[in-house]
Amino acid sequence: MSNEGNKKQFWKRNAAKVPGSIQHVYGAQHPPFDPLLHANLIKAGNRLPPATPGKPKKATTFQEFESITSDAWDVGDDDDELLAMAAKNLNIEVVMETANKVIENHSKQQERQRQDDATELEQTEEDTQEEVAEDEDEEEDEDDEQVRVAEGDVTSPEVSFASLSSPYADGRLVKSKSEAPIGSPKEAEGEHAGLHRQRSLPHRPPIIPLVARMADQNTSGTPAMTEREASRLDKFKQLLAGPNTELEELRKLSWSGIPRQVRPITWKLLSGYLPANAERRESVLQRKRQEYFGFIQQYYDSRNDENHQDTYRQIHIDIPRTNPLIPLFQQASVQEIFERILFIWAIRHPASGYVQGINDLVTPFFVVYVFEYIEEEVENFDVSSLEEEALRNIEADSFWCMSKLLDGIQDNYTFAQPGIQKKVQALEELVSRIDESVHRHMQQYEVEYLQFAFRWMNNLLMRELPLRCTIRLWDTYQAEPEGFSHFHLYVCAAFLVRWRKEILEEGDFQGLMILLQNLPTMHWGNEEVSVLLAEAYRLKFAFADAPNHYKR
Repeated sequence: MSNEGNKKQFWKRNAAKVPGSIQHVYGAQHPPFDPLLHANLIKAGNRLPPATPGKPKKATTFQEFESITSDAWDVGDDDDELLAMAAKNLNIEVVMETANKVIENHSKQQERQRQDDATELEQTEEDTQEEVAEDEDEEEDEDDEQVRVAEGDVTSPEVSFASLSSPYADGRLVKSKSEAPIGSPKEAEGEHAGLHRQRSLPHRPPIIPLVARMADQNTSGTPAMTEREASRLDKFKQLLAGPNTELEELRKLSWSGIPRQVRPITWKLLSGYLPANAERRESVLQRKRQEYFGFIQQYYDSRNDENHQDTYRQIHIDIPRTNPLIPLFQQASVQEIFERILFIWAIRHPASGYVQGINDLVTPFFVVYVFEYIEEEVENFDVSSLEEEALRNIEADSFWCMSKLLDGIQDNYTFAQPGIQKKVQALEELVSRIDESVHRHMQQYEVEYLQFAFRWMNNLLMRELPLRCTIRLWDTYQAEPEGFSHFHLYVCAAFLVRWRKEILEEGDFQGLMILLQNLPTMHWGNEEVSVLLAEAYRLKFAFADAPNHYKR
């Protein structure tokens, strides 16, 4: 089937999910891009200029690096180097030396792991052979027993029945091998070997709660607080305990992740919501919280007015779709909080108003500030058990911090969303330079970057990653200068190249679109996010100050 035919079949199959309104594009958990919206943008003269093919280039430093390893960073042993890389005054030689050291250490660890796995596999095969041999001996004993039963040597039918019965997959009890399925002895051997192999091999990583213990969990199930993590927590507490917090030092320390215990106060400081002066913080909090609830009294009753009905109706529709897999966000009291936050923000920002996708941006702040009042897991936490004052504080703090974030990326949500269009075009140009094979593969099958990366920019990758990973990602975004507006571009580029192998294996438009809209990140944790951020930082260092490097 031609590429055009594949594209028509793909959009036809997903027609129910792709109405001619942007509201449905972001309502589902992993919805497809809206082709009608894309067509309207093109008609309006906003079509992105395609990257023109260039001459084949020699492998860049990043390409060589990417071919060596898919994991650029080891968060267990090289945390200090990662912090050092975040300092703005470092030169390129220092960064490259640090990164190469990390890559070397990580490669050595991978080699040791491969050797350990090979040793374990050999031991498993030996154990399996022994198990099969034992099973054969047992089967010979059973054959002898059946002969004795046939000859009348065994007088108790109950004993003989019990000794010969064996369960099969269909639940039947088979009294003799003549009643067993054809080929059952070999199948039984295979079952024994398979079961034994399953018992011998390491278990798959445990399923991690979508949001609980996000700062302290990773896919390998590492304990919540190691000695190193305790040391980092002490550094944060010492820095935050001073009369005037050094924000630059706090940013450097936060770049590689913020401990859960101090994340609420750290986010408030890094976002500019709280002042660095400790004595002024309480008065600022009280004033801003009162100001927010003043907005509620002033504006919220107007939600049913004719000129605000459409905005409120859209918010009311979108809220239940926000993180539908997490019970916390399906609670009525939480949804009411989100409705108030989004409606007040829309009323106070008429240039953009409410745009779908903004509803997702409330959730990380809300979860982080709930952690300020609880110790248990938040995924299934009943927020109605909190005191009313605590809920009001969480709501107001989430509103102001979300507002601070959106102030830096508001052109993403104004008419025709020009900020997103520019970022998607920059992403296409950047990927064409760092991995030409991936870029040409998508060109070959007529996949346009706007069809999948629009959501990456509009929702800041929140639909592509578990919420625990988004919160870890935002630790770095808060610490990085222009993290949400500028650094996010390089994270998206590193994220796309991360799936290079899977992308190149897809051979048609439909397969590529399904892959790019459903990337397998459910079991991602801190380690994967840290690797992604390290690769994004390398890209930023190589291309941010030299834009001609990625412009053809």
